[in-house]
Order: sequence, then C-alpha cells, then structure tokens
Amino acid sequence: MSVNSVVKLSTVTFLALSLISCGDSDNAKKPMVAAKAKAMPVETMIIKTERIKLVEDMPGRTIAFRKTEVRPQVDGIIQKRMFEEGAYVQEGDPLYTIDSGVYQATLDATKADLARVQATLSQAVKTMNRYKLLVKRQAVSQQKYDDAVSELAQAKAAVAAARAQVDQAEINMEHTIVKARISGQIGSSAVNEGSLVTASQTTLLTTITQLDPIYVDVTQAGGRLLKIKHAIKSGVLQGAAPDKVEVSLLIDATGTDYAHKGTLKFSDVSVNETTGTVRLRAIFPNPNRDLLPGMFVHGRVYQGELENAFLVPQKATMRRPDGSAFVYVIENGKVSSKEIKIEQASGQNWVVTSGVKVGDALILDGLQRVGPGSDVVDQATLSAPKTAK
Repeated sequence: MSVNSVVKLSTVTFLALSLISCGDSDNAKKPMVAAKAKAMPVETMIIKTERIKLVEDMPGRTIAFRKTEVRPQVDGIIQKRMFEEGAYVQEGDPLYTIDSGVYQATLDATKADLARVQATLSQAVKTMNRYKLLVKRQAVSQQKYDDAVSELAQAKAAVAAARAQVDQAEINMEHTIVKARISGQIGSSAVNEGSLVTASQTTLLTTITQLDPIYVDVTQAGGRLLKIKHAIKSGVLQGAAPDKVEVSLLIDATGTDYAHKGTLKFSDVSVNETTGTVRLRAIFPNPNRDLLPGMFVHGRVYQGELENAFLVPQKATMRRPDGSAFVYVIENGKVSSKEIKIEQASGQNWVVTSGVKVGDALILDGLQRVGPGSDVVDQATLSAPKTAK
C-alpha cells in the first residue's frame, strides 16, 4: 500500500469517527431539549396576606330629607300668592293670604265677650267678699253667701271659656296667612288668586321639599347582612361604629362618582318578604342640589376591615359547573388546583379568605394551556439574567 493510500484511509476513518461522535452528542442533548420544551412557561404572582377594607356595592334610590304638603287650615278665598314657583323658601315665610274679614270680626266679637264676662267676674268677687263678712256677723243668710260663691265660680268658668274663644279666633286669624313649615324648594301652586279653599280639602296648595341633606336608601341581601354581623362579632371583621360607617355614591344617570361622602344612619329591623333584602339608609350633604329625590344610584357601603385576607386577580380565577371557584398554583414545578372561598369583589380582584396560603405561586395567564399535573416554569425564571461563571 502506498503512502497516499494510507493518508486517505486515515482521513476517512477520522471523519467517520467524528460523525459518530457528533451523533452521539446530539442524541444525548435531545432528552434535555425535550424536557425544556415540555415545561410550559407561565406568568405568576406570589400570594401574600393583606388587611382589606370590605366595601359592598348596593343599589338604591334618593329620598327627600323632608317633604311637607301645604294645605289650608281655614276656609276662605285666596287673596294673594306670595312665592315664586320652584324658589327656595325659608321656614316661616308667608306663602298665601286668605281673606281674613270674617275671622277678624269673629276675633273682635270674642274679645268683647271676654271683656263682658271679666266684668261679671269682678262683680262676683266683690259680692262674695262682702257676703263673707256679713255671714260671719249673721247679717245675711248662709244661703245668700253660698249663692255668691257659686256665682263667682260660674263667672270664672265663663271667663275661661271666653278666653279660649279668643285664642281660637286668633289662631284662625294666623292661619289666614299660610306659612312655610320647613325650609326647602317649593313646587308649583295648585291654586290661584280668587280660588276658594277649605280646611278639609284633599287638594294640596303646593309642596316644599328639603334637599340638603338628602337620604339615600340602599338594599342589601338579608343573609349577607347577617354574615357581616357574625364576622364582626367573632372578630374576623373589624367593623366601624354604626354612626361612622362611610358611604360613597355612584350616580347611575351620569355614571360618575358623587363628590360628597355620606354616613349610614340605620338599617331596617325586618327583611322584605318579597325580595329578601334589608333597607339601609344613609345621609349625604347636597349643597348644590345635584341629587334629586327618586334618582337611581349605587351606594358603596363600608362593611369593615378583614384581617389576613388575600387579593386574587379575577383573571386568574376559574369556576366549575357547580359554581365553585378555583385557581392554579405551581407546586414542585407542576400545576396544582386549589379551591378558594371568595368573600366579594374589590376592583379587578377577588377578596379571598381561604384556599390559598402565603407564598403560593399563583398562575395568572395561559390557564387554557395547562391543567393539574402539567409541567410549568415561571417566565420570570426563564427571563432572569444568567450569572457569569
């Protein structure tokens, strides 16, 4: 064999060995690459406990703080209307005047009758005092003295009755001027000058509505209210004093938050049999008259502060056909399903009281691509910078 043949044979042999070596190396790396490809990258967050304010959204409606129906208290003809419809009136402002001629005459007559019986009383007092001295001297009979005492008593009663008549006449005179009983915004007038009104009529003259402050009645499920009370009693929920429960408001008509905060006043002592709800009443300042009676609103009522609760993003939560909620967490590189107990919503999160624990790696996305037992890896781990060796 020539030297050239030996060189060629050696070269071929070396190349063959090199190819075999490369093939073995590639075959060794394939399981590692496959293992890495099998683990699904997911985004996670680490669960931690928080002190959370429970604020419940409740539908409701605005109610006037006070509303009074203006009616006449005496009969007569309306002489003058003394207000502008829709204006703001103060308590005691005159609204209507009713013809007072008849009532003035009655008042004068009762005063005259009072003066007459007062004169009679004065004479009866003098007669009784005179007979009192004479009866001691036996100058008059005991019967005369007893008659004088009786006449004095009758005169006193007549004066009292006449004075009552005067008081009644004065009251009727006062009622010929119809006044505002409360401060507020007055409505339209149902009568004009010259209209005949009576004390017993069912037709209103007008109405006055006080808008500042204003009530807001919201409704809460009876079972939910009972649960809140039990949580406060057991110490799980730290509730505020009843007169310091803060309420905020969302106006349905505009979709905007009301500028002022309100305070809870009371809750009903009974549950509505039809709806199963309990009415809660809050009071709000309304200086600009932005809230009008009858508006639909949503009240956000502060329920208390929950200790050691978890905020779980709603996008990380799934539900089973029976309605129970669950989440996926990473345990030892694999997906694990955990059923959670949701207290209520808080923005884009659920307030969760059980089912997860501090330190759990909660899976936030890719939930449709994984299931219990799937191999996963946190994206943050994959994207972390590698340290130099």
